[in-house]
Amino acid sequence: MTIGVLLSGCGVYDGAEIQESILTLLAIEEIGAKVQCISLDQDQHHVINHLTGEEMNESRNMLIESARIARGDIKNISDITPKDLDALVIPGGFGSAKNFTKWAFLGPDGEILPEIKLLLVNLVNVGKPIAALCVSPVVMAKALEDSGISVNMTIGSNKEKSPYDIDGFSSGLESTGATTTMKTIREINIDHENKIITAPCYMMNATILEVRKNIRSAIEALRDLL
Repeated sequence: MTIGVLLSGCGVYDGAEIQESILTLLAIEEIGAKVQCISLDQDQHHVINHLTGEEMNESRNMLIESARIARGDIKNISDITPKDLDALVIPGGFGSAKNFTKWAFLGPDGEILPEIKLLLVNLVNVGKPIAALCVSPVVMAKALEDSGISVNMTIGSNKEKSPYDIDGFSSGLESTGATTTMKTIREINIDHENKIITAPCYMMNATILEVRKNIRSAIEALRDLL
């Protein structure tokens, strides 16, 4: 069993969330599956100084940055087809809303990279499960927009503390044709019909242990769908 992990860079504010990514890799190995890390050979939107939060005057490549997390064992998305994977996981991080899509700047009107859309739509069409963690449901929503597929996802809960506008994100997802369900850090959401799993992770005020358990639950659910 090979599970792809789609990375948007390296760092929560401009790429893939590192802790979520590493915990995903760990959970996949724990269920006895093989990992295939994937990214794009394109520049990320911008580079953020994670110490100060300020933008830096430099550019970085998503594939090269993601290779830091993958320890160099990573493939360009152009070299991946659905037959290479049994399932896919998209960790969170602002890269999902800045690099894969432009949701961070234009909300649900922001476009999605065609390479990302093509892979996700093809996987859904052949019935291969996908887990979208943290903010990455926005990537799934943009990929499936206008496809006739109405996916049910969660991006967190408005009943517990979050650093983000859960209601706003949920409304944005629904404007693309998705439906949403409120879930806490202790829960995951499973759309059995479309084989899409979503988990709030760091969309909620959570400890690394809570995120670890949330991701493990999502990966176990991914295995069960297979």
